[in-house]
Amino acid sequence: MFTGIIEEVGRIERISTERGNLRVGIKASEVLSDVKVGDSININGACQTVIETDPVSFTVEAVEETLKKTNLGQLKRNDSVNLERSLRFSDRLGGHLVTGHVDCVGKVKSIFKKNGSFLYEFELPDEYSAYLVEKGSVAVDGISLTVVGAKENSFTVSVIPFTLQNTTLGTKRVGDQVNIETDLIGKYVERITTSKKDRTEITEEWLKEKGW
Repeated sequence: MFTGIIEEVGRIERISTERGNLRVGIKASEVLSDVKVGDSININGACQTVIETDPVSFTVEAVEETLKKTNLGQLKRNDSVNLERSLRFSDRLGGHLVTGHVDCVGKVKSIFKKNGSFLYEFELPDEYSAYLVEKGSVAVDGISLTVVGAKENSFTVSVIPFTLQNTTLGTKRVGDQVNIETDLIGKYVERITTSKKDRTEITEEWLKEKGW
């Protein structure tokens, strides 16, 4: 589990393909302070397991399902990536609960400067729009952001200069792809409310039985 607060931007040092999987070596500093083999690190929004470490980098191996669901397969040597170590119980939850399980790949639709911030609009597949609500949370390339507005197949977020300077979002241009993870709570609510065959059967008593 993660918070969507990026700890540092790492750099792709090496990439190779083995048995259809993608092995990626990432140069970093902050996240290496206590990383060990078997740890989870969020890379551009995708939770990956550390399989090797050395004093200046760590290696992960992205499997076929990850490559289908994310844009990690497009990474190239020297590309920058957002990095966050997994959440500890003693940590502050500065962003929101992020699982590192990417829902889909979206695309930057527009970027507008608005006073002291920037308004980014992202396109995404229609089936994920239901999980996005105004003032709700979303993770874009692993960055916890607040939804400003939500449409049928796109949403907007307001981004401050600090975020642009300390994540890869500042390098994104219109048309670039991003990994999107919608809010975990919305998925559970949908699962509970659609577990009955007829939604009209949902009553106050039924919700209480389900713990709401």
